[in-house]
Amino acid sequence: MMDKLPISVLAQIDDVTVFQTAALTEDADASKAAEEKIQTMLHPGQTSYGELNLGLHVNDDATGVLSNRMRLLAAINQQLSSDSDTENDLSSSASTSCLSSGQSINSLHWVNQIHGNQIHGLDSTVLGMRPMDADAMISQQPGVGLAIMTADCVPIVLYQPMTGRIAAIHAGWQGLACGVIQTTAARFDLSAPIMAWIGVCISQDNYEVGAAVRDQLLNGCIENQLLSASDIDRFDQLFCVPSDAEPASNNGAATDIDTLPETAYNLSNTAKVNTSKINLNLPKLAAYQLANIGVEVATDVPQHCSYGDAHYYSYRRQTHLKQSATGRMALVIARSRANASII
Repeated sequence: MMDKLPISVLAQIDDVTVFQTAALTEDADASKAAEEKIQTMLHPGQTSYGELNLGLHVNDDATGVLSNRMRLLAAINQQLSSDSDTENDLSSSASTSCLSSGQSINSLHWVNQIHGNQIHGLDSTVLGMRPMDADAMISQQPGVGLAIMTADCVPIVLYQPMTGRIAAIHAGWQGLACGVIQTTAARFDLSAPIMAWIGVCISQDNYEVGAAVRDQLLNGCIENQLLSASDIDRFDQLFCVPSDAEPASNNGAATDIDTLPETAYNLSNTAKVNTSKINLNLPKLAAYQLANIGVEVATDVPQHCSYGDAHYYSYRRQTHLKQSATGRMALVIARSRANASII
């Protein structure tokens, strides 16, 4: 965590770094103050904005949210600068003097997410006061960061080393049905390798939906050719579990459901009584849609369950606990400016 903000680095390759924010800083000492913060996130009936709410649309104080976004940008640049200083220390020698300007990004971009497949091409539009309506951003510019907000939905970032192109995608079940991943990837050169990372989102254990959602997802995958024929044939086997059955494994990824306080744990299990409903594996479906276009995910899916771990924001947990509001976290991909050096 950078400067005690709930931000962590998921990956760093070339001049690209992937960051995941959270609601609360994880305190290894499990202090009383830290436990009180967790209980605030899980307390029925009240707001749970945590320490780093990045959403302007959740009735939080706008000044505070904008300040959080500025703090996030500063923390990202601090991390990038630190990485650059380390590289310079390792590469310096007695015969070479290197004066570096340091790595950083000039701006951090956001969109007004609408659960569709609209793509905001950052390089071809003028920055305005109002964020664009879109569920994905794409850029080939150095010195920019792309931020996707979530509180259960699947956040995805892409990077293509050959072109330097980066993208950030918001994929809820609607986006996965209408092809937001495929639409975004189509803006890349699909003949060259593309890397992908999936951030914190809700796990199959805690994502129960009605059969109608499953049907819309399957129909969308068929109509938009988002999965292979064999994956379509095995759709239920791969991505669905009856809500009264034992949830399928999330590719070995651990969840924190067993550590949930009793209130949230019981709410989750109570919802599983209705056998007409199913548990969907959204991050696994996202990974399979990526694989269908030749993109391999570099992370386990999911890394953490947003519902099951109170260190993250969860809209579904907010609903179950009848809280008036909760915050939003972000998955960020940043492509730093190339170092300027004098030898």
